[in-house]
Amino acid sequence: MSRPRIVIVGAGFAGYRTAKELSRKARGKADITLLNPTDYFLYLPLLPQVAAGILEPRRVTVSLSDTLPQVRLVLGEADGIDPDARTVHYTDPEGTGGTLGYDRLVLAAGSVNKLLPIPGVAEHAHGFRGLPEALYLRDHVTRQVELAAAADDPETCAARCTFVVVGAGYTGTEVAAQGQLFTDAQVRRHPLRKGMRPRWLLLDIAERVLPELDEHLSRTADRTLRERGVEVRMGTSVKEATSDGVLLTDGEFVATRSLVWCVGVRPDPLAESLGLPMERGRLLVDPNLQVPGRPEVFACGDAAAVPDLENPGQFTPMTAQHAWRQGRTAALNVAASLGAGVRRPYEHRDLGFVVDLGGVKAAANPLGVPLSGLAAGAVTRGYHLAAMPGNRVRVAADWLLDAVLPRQAVQLGLVRSWSVPLDTASPELARVPGRPQPRQEADARSGPGAATEPETRPGRSATGPAAPAVEQTESGVPAVGEAEPGVPVVEQTDEWEPTEVASAGEAVISEAKAREAAEQESPEQHAPEPAKNQPGGEPAKRQPGPEPAKNQPGPEPAKSQPTPEPAKKQPGGEPDKVPGPVKRTDADPAEGDS
Repeated sequence: MSRPRIVIVGAGFAGYRTAKELSRKARGKADITLLNPTDYFLYLPLLPQVAAGILEPRRVTVSLSDTLPQVRLVLGEADGIDPDARTVHYTDPEGTGGTLGYDRLVLAAGSVNKLLPIPGVAEHAHGFRGLPEALYLRDHVTRQVELAAAADDPETCAARCTFVVVGAGYTGTEVAAQGQLFTDAQVRRHPLRKGMRPRWLLLDIAERVLPELDEHLSRTADRTLRERGVEVRMGTSVKEATSDGVLLTDGEFVATRSLVWCVGVRPDPLAESLGLPMERGRLLVDPNLQVPGRPEVFACGDAAAVPDLENPGQFTPMTAQHAWRQGRTAALNVAASLGAGVRRPYEHRDLGFVVDLGGVKAAANPLGVPLSGLAAGAVTRGYHLAAMPGNRVRVAADWLLDAVLPRQAVQLGLVRSWSVPLDTASPELARVPGRPQPRQEADARSGPGAATEPETRPGRSATGPAAPAVEQTESGVPAVGEAEPGVPVVEQTDEWEPTEVASAGEAVISEAKAREAAEQESPEQHAPEPAKNQPGGEPAKRQPGPEPAKNQPGPEPAKSQPTPEPAKKQPGGEPDKVPGPVKRTDADPAEGDS
C-alpha cells in the first residue's frame, strides 16, 4: 500500500511545528509536503528589532530545508483548495501553477494585515506582518530622519520626524518602543533643528495599552513608553490619512510622512475558499482541530477557530503561543487519524507573556509572576532564545554587539513603498514588476478604527452569525475514538497505514491559461491606466476589474492583455521589461512615498 500523503499549507508557528512533529513521528512512513511562499520560518516576535536595526534580517529566519530534512518543501502560494478532489492548487514564485494531492490536509495559512475602510489608509499606511515590511520601515525611518536633519523648513522637519503607529497591541507597542530608541540614537549623530526631537505617537481606540494582555503588562508598557517620550493616546484612532499627515478621530491633524498600521490581523483569505463553516474569517474546527464533515482536513493557528476548553463558548485567541501548541496537537491527531496513536483535544495552560520595550526594559508575567525593568528584560530575551527553533547564537551575538557598538543607520533601498502595500494577502512577499497575479484578496473588514474588534481580543465571544455547532459529549469534548459520520473507526496502532487513501483529482487547468483564453475572446478590453506615483510594472494584483487598485506598480500593461504595445509572445514585438520611472514627490524624494 502506498504511503499516506500529508500536505501542510503554511510554515508559520502552527505549520512549522506540525511539520516538525509529524516528521519525527512518521519516521519516513508518510510523505509530508510543506507548501509555503518562502523557504524560511519567520520568528515574528523579533521583527520589531529588525526594523530598529538591532538584528539582521536573517537572524529571525530559520531555513525550512535545513531544519525539516524529512519534509518535502514546495515553494508556492496556495490559491485554491478542492476538498472533494482532495487537491491543493498553488502558484510558484515564477508563476507556474501546480497541484498537490493529499490524504490529510493541515491548513495553517496564518494571518495578514487587517485593513479597515478608513479613507487613505490603504494608500498611505504600511503594515508589519512580514520581513519586507520590516526592512522597508527601517529604511523609511532612517531616510525621514536624515531628510529632516537637512530640511530648512521647520514644518517639513517636524513632519518628517513624526511617526504615527496605529494599534497599541503587542506589535504596535513594541514597534513604538523600539522606534523611539532607534530615532533618538540617529539624531545624536544627525541633530535636528534646535529644540526638535523625533516624535512618536501610539494610537488605539481601546482604553489601555495592550488591551488583550494582563493589566500589569499594560501598566508597565504604558509607563515605559511615556517616560521615553512616546505620546500614548488611548480612545483615539485615525479618521483619514493623506500624503501630508493623518486626521485623528479627536479632530487633530498630525503632519507626518509615516503611518504604521498595527491594528491587528485577520485570517488568511485562503480559508474562505473551502466553502466550509467559518467563524469571523477563521475555519471552524472541533477541539481535535478537525473540520466538521471533513475529517481528513485539519486546521490550526490563526486560520482556525479552535474552541477554548478553558473558557467554554469562546475560541482561542490568535497568538503565537496558541499557534505553536496547536501545531503539535495537529501533528499528533493527523498521525492518530492514520492509525498511529490516539487523538487528543487541544488544551492549553497560560504560561504568561513577554513584551520587549527596547534596551533593558520589558514587561513580563512568566507563570503569572509580574516582572518589569531589568529582570523582565532578561526573562524576555531568555524566552525568545528558548522559543526560537534556530539561530540562537547569532541572535545572542547581535544583542551583544548592539549593547557595545552603535547601530548602523543606513538605507539599503532594497524594498520600495509600492512593494509592500497594506492591502495584500501575502505580507511575506514583496511585490516586484513581472510577478504573476497571486490569489484573489478577500474584502477588508469594516469597523470603527483600531485593534479592539472582538476577533483580535482573547476571551471575547463572536457577535456574528452562529456557525454550526460541533457535536460534543457532556464534558464538552468529543470522545476519543468516536467515529465521524461516514468515516470508519480507525484501529489505533503504532503502524503508519492509511485508513483511506483517495486518488488525487485531475489536475486543474491553470488560471493563466484560462485568463488568456478569456482575453482572446474579448479583444475589446484594454490595459488600465497605471496607479499614481507607482513605478512601471504591471497593474494591480489581487484586484479584479479594469481599474487597478492604488499602491500598485503601474504603467506597464497587464500580461496577456491587448494593448497598444504588442504583448509578450504576440507577433509584432515584445514589451519593455524594465519598469518605468518613479514619480517622485516632495513627501519622499528617495522613493515616492505617499
